[in-house]
Amino acid sequence: MKLFIKFDINTICTLYLKEKLEEQNLNFSTLGFGEIELEDNLSIEALDKLKNNLEPFGFEVVENQKSVLVQKIKDAIIELVYTDDNNNYKSSAYLADKLNHSYGYLSNVFSEVTYSSIENFIIIQKIERAKQLMIVNEMSLTEIAFLLNYSSVAHLSTQFKNTTGITPSAFLRIIKKRRENLK
Repeated sequence: MKLFIKFDINTICTLYLKEKLEEQNLNFSTLGFGEIELEDNLSIEALDKLKNNLEPFGFEVVENQKSVLVQKIKDAIIELVYTDDNNNYKSSAYLADKLNHSYGYLSNVFSEVTYSSIENFIIIQKIERAKQLMIVNEMSLTEIAFLLNYSSVAHLSTQFKNTTGITPSAFLRIIKKRRENLK
């Protein structure tokens, strides 16, 4: 029997992080996606234990201020792309408002730390979201283009092909063939 599971990455990450913090009996409050405040200071050993518990699942405690800001930018972009009602915002205005910095400053810090642009990160996240919507929700490209705030289906298709190397229809054929082979 094969099941298709729909999931929300933000919820999964939040629940996993909460579980790991509670396992260490840490008192904390959630400030936002990927941001928590500990009510007590951690010993070096407790911090190392927390880092080790989070690391196998791709979580990382960020300590450098520029890296913290870059992580906040990434979290805000992921929130923008994966929250269906946020996609009417222009990404530059959304980031500037959410993080209380000019978009130019955010862009410069992001590029300095990651050697890539915010725009490139947004495109990658949108294409990953589009793939998820095609596979799990079986939405049409028109619906996905509208949901992800693309100006047209052609624009989405072009970015999809530039990012993945294949067209959305070729991607769907591959997924269909894989599903048939699993039967």
